[in-house]
Amino acid sequence: MKSYKRAGRLASLVLALSLASAMQAISQAAPATVPTASATAAIPSATSPSGTPAALPGEFRGIKLGMSIEEVETLLSKDSIFLYRGPEDVSLLPARNQSLIEASGDSFVKRAFFQFYDSKLWVIVIFLNPEKMDHYSLYTTLVAKYGAPGLLDPKEARWEDKATRMALERPLTLRYMDMAVFAKLAEGSAAAAGAEELARRDFLGGL
Repeated sequence: MKSYKRAGRLASLVLALSLASAMQAISQAAPATVPTASATAAIPSATSPSGTPAALPGEFRGIKLGMSIEEVETLLSKDSIFLYRGPEDVSLLPARNQSLIEASGDSFVKRAFFQFYDSKLWVIVIFLNPEKMDHYSLYTTLVAKYGAPGLLDPKEARWEDKATRMALERPLTLRYMDMAVFAKLAEGSAAAAGAEELARRDFLGGL
């Protein structure tokens, strides 16, 4: 029972952080912070033949935003970097029409969360192993491939287009989000209130 409650609190926290982070960005009136010249000058940018950075991926190791739960389960079970156990790693979230897969990882991945809305994947959160990977290597690789981030602050580097948000968060987390689904969930003030309430429940649950 304790492990079930803990899984529920983790699932609620992932949902709350996903919604709260995205809503904060939309509500900000100031322009996004861009990296300083010293932060990116030494990093060569890999571009497409048209001279523009590569499109944001919206996927991690073949697991793509928009996939069904069954498709994600199949890929997780075939990838040795994930220690996926099957249906016991799938949870229902308190929010309507949402569910979550939580999988432990091996080697470079410590833990991963795959969040679904209407049975379609809309958030991927990958917690990486700091003993095998470092923030600088990840950041420079992402900048070389996708260009300078639109937002760079002490907490995260964030890339975003109309379809996808990709973020490298400290200390060592990758997050991918389907912006179309977020827009649907964020309509009106109910989404903000829901995210705040989930964060409140998680805090109280940890007491």
